[in-house]
Amino acid sequence: MEFVILAVVIALVAVGVISGLVVSGRKKKQLPPAPSSTPTITPPEPHVGEEAETPREEPRRTVEEVGPPPAEAPAEEAPEVVEAVEPEAPVAPELEVPEPTAGRLVRLRARLARSQNSLGKGLLTLLSRDNLDEDTWEEIEETLLTADVGVAPTQELVERLRERVRVLGTRTPEGLRALLREELITLVGTDFDRAVKTESGLDTPGVVMVVGVNGTGKTTTTGKLARVLVADGRSVVLGAADTFRAAAADQLQTWGERVGARTVRGPEGGDPASIAFDAVKEGIAEGADVVLIDTAGRLHTKTGLMDELGKVKRVVEKHGPLDEVLLVLDATTGQNGLVQARVFAEVVDITGIVLTKLDGTAKGGIVVAVQRELGVPVKLVGLGEGPDDLAPFEPEAFVDALIGD
Repeated sequence: MEFVILAVVIALVAVGVISGLVVSGRKKKQLPPAPSSTPTITPPEPHVGEEAETPREEPRRTVEEVGPPPAEAPAEEAPEVVEAVEPEAPVAPELEVPEPTAGRLVRLRARLARSQNSLGKGLLTLLSRDNLDEDTWEEIEETLLTADVGVAPTQELVERLRERVRVLGTRTPEGLRALLREELITLVGTDFDRAVKTESGLDTPGVVMVVGVNGTGKTTTTGKLARVLVADGRSVVLGAADTFRAAAADQLQTWGERVGARTVRGPEGGDPASIAFDAVKEGIAEGADVVLIDTAGRLHTKTGLMDELGKVKRVVEKHGPLDEVLLVLDATTGQNGLVQARVFAEVVDITGIVLTKLDGTAKGGIVVAVQRELGVPVKLVGLGEGPDDLAPFEPEAFVDALIGD
């Protein structure tokens, strides 16, 4: 009996041991696999049914391609305090040094000769004919009239040439050229005082007023005249009394800044006489040598505007007499310039003439005609677009350019 009980106990113990081994084996099979050194990327679950998509093959990336996770952004640093820097003062523009006025017309002679070549050559060709009959003298007269010399001066020149050729019997090219040169210089005139008056004779600056019709180059001439005076060692104040043309004051100021001349200006559409008065006042206060006043370009057909120009002259003369009134004429306008000259001479006392664009016309005879019309000399001539292409007029150099070497 005891032997039976012992056998049953042993059997139960054996069954329990075997059951434990089985359970232990099952538990080990359910444990997850050990982690691999290479991470695996779990692909997203595909959609099913109507949401299903065609699978796309994407290349797998290595660890090196993926790279480490981004580092955390560093904490923001306090902004660096930058000390305020004072702006540098603007650098004054470098002043230009104008060319000396002595010999300017000689330097520009080639330009003048090119434009007047037909006049000089035409006269010399006609005078060199074997037979100087009436038809030839008529052609000489026509050539001079075409060059705007004017009727009376042309008749005088032809009569003198005829008489001298008859008396002297000059027939060689050199003799005819010398003869023609003498008569043309006499016609242009050497007895005029062609210096621009810029000295008042008092303790006040010399005052020069520049007048003329729109489009003649009046404002540009005023600026170039400032360069001429600075080149001669004079200090200049500019008065921008042309208040009707918007760009006139700016244009004049630019000319002045190039050579260190100050410009007195006022509001657009302001009173020209007031600005002219202030310019002379400033010139006196600064001790300037010369005050140049650029007036508005008046149409000679508008009486009211011409009267206003007379007002500018009267107001300026409250400081003292005007030393120079320069009339600017466009040489290319020919006889129309003479009409303008007459009207301006009635309003202000013209003391000198500036002929602009003389290199752009073959009608150099306007020099003679306008001097005869006004009884005042041509003092300056414009022979180009350059800043130093305004030259004092020299009769000998002018005639030499007409007839050539």
